[in-house]
Amino acid sequence: MDSAEAGRPLASEVIRRSLAENTRIAYRAGWKRFAAYCRSTDTEPMEATPADVVDFLVRLASTPRSPGATTKQGEPLALGTLRICLAAINRQFSERDRDSPARHPSVATVLQALGRMSSMRCRQVKALRDHEIVKILERCDERARRKGNRLIAARDAALLAVGFAGALRRSEICGLRFEDVEFLGGPKARNGMFLDIRRSKTDPYGRGERIAIPDGTAIRPVERLRDWLSLSRIERGPVFQTMRRGGHLQGRAVGPSDVARLVKQYVDTIGLDPAEYSGHSLRAGFVTSAAAHHARLDKIMEVTRHKSTDMVLRYIRRADAFEDHAGADFL
Repeated sequence: MDSAEAGRPLASEVIRRSLAENTRIAYRAGWKRFAAYCRSTDTEPMEATPADVVDFLVRLASTPRSPGATTKQGEPLALGTLRICLAAINRQFSERDRDSPARHPSVATVLQALGRMSSMRCRQVKALRDHEIVKILERCDERARRKGNRLIAARDAALLAVGFAGALRRSEICGLRFEDVEFLGGPKARNGMFLDIRRSKTDPYGRGERIAIPDGTAIRPVERLRDWLSLSRIERGPVFQTMRRGGHLQGRAVGPSDVARLVKQYVDTIGLDPAEYSGHSLRAGFVTSAAAHHARLDKIMEVTRHKSTDMVLRYIRRADAFEDHAGADFL
């Protein structure tokens, strides 16, 4: 291999990098499910037919979620999981320049029927409003005062405060690194900070996006993040790391399911139903709270980085549902 050839990225590597990390993880899991099904029927996965894919979907639709699932344990898998599996199959075949059996019209028909039969529809989790975040952070502060809990409570408080204040997606919380944070002012200043989001759902090529976060007086995300980094002595790598019992950092970033579990754990402490909230409740909560406080749409979108106003307006309409209600004067 000559030097020019050695300097060129392999096609397989280019294909691999064309997907965001979380998408690659989901596709690997989806293909693993399909490969396991094929083994159970003595079928070579790359030789599967549309009929095999249809049977796989039907079986998968009746498979209960694992006991470790963050929501609806024991209930059938979500329609979105089935779609991810189909996308994973398509990806494997397209990378090998072969026609995918998952693209056959019969597969689309069965998927549509499964959706109707199980009455599957997108679950809209509840947004965590600013006053609820304040209550949750008070629980974190109470926990920090108990012996042996200070470090983990500081991490949880910083994660929840920053996730809310930055309207961050779960993957963005998990992907945040020490070098992505720029505090303004001196070592102890509370002037605000910038977060560099390396890659996101709306930035799959990793061009990067920067958001500004002020500290405030109620949620205080900058103060809480400074406190966490000072206590943990993190100076590189993931900002929010997993910990072993006793508060020992593992150097590994928390995962999306960890964020969901934290949200559920803490909403339960303030009397809310954990089943109605998830990691996305932080991002949805920022939009809803900003709308309730009459923030401008363009300023909200600066933080959320939405490319379209449609989703943001849905949150705003929900926040304003009772303001100037048509029936307010006579109901």
